[in-house]
Amino acid sequence: MLRSFNNIRKVCYHHHKQLTRNYAKITTHYTIHPRDKDERWKDVNMERYIDEVDILIVGGGPAGLSAAIRAKQLAAEKEQEIRVCLVEKASEIGAHILSGACFDPIALNELIPDWKEQGAPLNTPVTKDKFGYLTESSRLPIPIFSKWPMDNHGNYIVRLGHVVKWLGEQAENLGVEIYPGYGASEVLYNEDGSVKGVATQDNGIAKDGSPKDNFTRGMELHAKCTIFAEGCRGHLTKQVSKKYGLNSQCEPGSYGIGIKEVWEIQPEKHSPGLVEHTIGWPLDKNTYGGSFLYHLNESTPLVAVGFVVGLDYSNPYLSPFQEFQRFKTHPSVKPVFEGGTRIAYGARALNEGGYQSLGKLTFPGGCLTGCSAGFLNVPKVKGSHYAMKSGILAAESIFEKLTTSSEKTIEPTKYEERVKESYIYKDLYNVRNVRPSFHTSLGLFGGVMYSGFSIFLNGKEPWTFSHGGPDNTKLKPAKQCQPIEYPKPDNKITFDLLSSVALTGTNHESDQPPHLTLRDDKVPVQQNLAIYAGPESRYCPAGVYEYVPDEEDKTGKAMRLQINAQNCIHCKTCDIKDITQNINWVTPEGNGPVYNGM
Repeated sequence: MLRSFNNIRKVCYHHHKQLTRNYAKITTHYTIHPRDKDERWKDVNMERYIDEVDILIVGGGPAGLSAAIRAKQLAAEKEQEIRVCLVEKASEIGAHILSGACFDPIALNELIPDWKEQGAPLNTPVTKDKFGYLTESSRLPIPIFSKWPMDNHGNYIVRLGHVVKWLGEQAENLGVEIYPGYGASEVLYNEDGSVKGVATQDNGIAKDGSPKDNFTRGMELHAKCTIFAEGCRGHLTKQVSKKYGLNSQCEPGSYGIGIKEVWEIQPEKHSPGLVEHTIGWPLDKNTYGGSFLYHLNESTPLVAVGFVVGLDYSNPYLSPFQEFQRFKTHPSVKPVFEGGTRIAYGARALNEGGYQSLGKLTFPGGCLTGCSAGFLNVPKVKGSHYAMKSGILAAESIFEKLTTSSEKTIEPTKYEERVKESYIYKDLYNVRNVRPSFHTSLGLFGGVMYSGFSIFLNGKEPWTFSHGGPDNTKLKPAKQCQPIEYPKPDNKITFDLLSSVALTGTNHESDQPPHLTLRDDKVPVQQNLAIYAGPESRYCPAGVYEYVPDEEDKTGKAMRLQINAQNCIHCKTCDIKDITQNINWVTPEGNGPVYNGM
């Protein structure tokens, strides 16, 4: 009895030391430490320049640019003048875009029917599809039937960043005002609660949260309607979704992280138009994920290779980056890269929630499009055509109200109806049970069998499976899991994290508050490290989070979290997977990655 009491006392004492320990301040961002309570800001001019437009678009991806183009097309058809403004946080249009990408041109055909004559960079029609299941040493082929979601007949392998850059040029030719390098950092509201527009980020703030001599206030953009097209897990989309309860009647989102490289390979190994996908090794049967390998038709023999891991994985020791590197060593994969050169790297979160996670799309003063709304078809591994179609439908719904209503702000209520009548909603409904079918005790094998059954029925089964809760709740405590030993990189086929990040061209002003903000600076050590072995140091594909010795601790045993915010490639994985949702990604000063056609 005495021994048990002493053990309890030791545990309580250790817990008390953890609670009373002085933790170093990590978060200095004004979203956590307001400037109106900071003496250093009391004499700083906080006025913003204001501009007013008809339609404001946040995000220069396929959805935002399609909306911009369609709005100006309609205005030209009706011989009306409207101002359409688009802000994009990347240094140039397309620089933050990352996707596989095997592209379905269905929405492009509608938006710009003569895209071939206009020089759209769709240079590689798919010529062959291959699908396989990997064991550690072998590959088993899986058949692909015509018209099934995995059938890519009629699609194109593209470098989506180049396609988006081209769309930007088409938009500018129509008179769209595009402002790259201006990240939207704040949603603005009218007195009646409707969205007024956005404010762009402030520049010139020191790492300790104080104003620098070169501090410049962001500007305000007001609009009759604001389209949020930020991509997966948009920073401002999260805010409007919470304010208006857009997700109150749907399941929480489910996500994956996609990690990608572009390689120049030996010509004799190159097969332009070949599309390959695999499932299985190196992931275990209970971890959702798979690979893609696309052969591009470019001036040099290029392949795009990538790996997706579902962010509902349970083992905190798992590293998606390392799983990708390990995948490239498979006997059926490694020969493709031998003698080749890796020329690009990047990563991005993607929506996997599908039909179950679709919330309300409109609210007073705005709407959600593309991946901000959650439009991605998991078995197809595609979302760009849905993004474009949703942008088209949003623009048509907004323009209709612009010309028939005198309201100060517009809620494009017909937009959601149009989405539900389109192939977006039909497609997502038909495959709604594919992704959650992998949650059973049979894991991968049960998911594959049920997916085939569901696709054969064309989604007509009378039930809808659940995703089983948000991804951040799926991690198990480290003591319940087996650590994973990953091999060291050979710097030929496999690489370390930091040399990979160097290929992204990421650039942030180093003397600024970390934009990976923590609601509570104590949580990482007290909970994430103590219970889950610090998973953020492994799930981040850019080495942003690192646990290092705490220099102020005299015992030499304590650790602290170091945030290397300058490494951030804006993938949003941390914002999704953090256990207690303590991490909140906000807009940084600087433009992040500079991808060339990823």
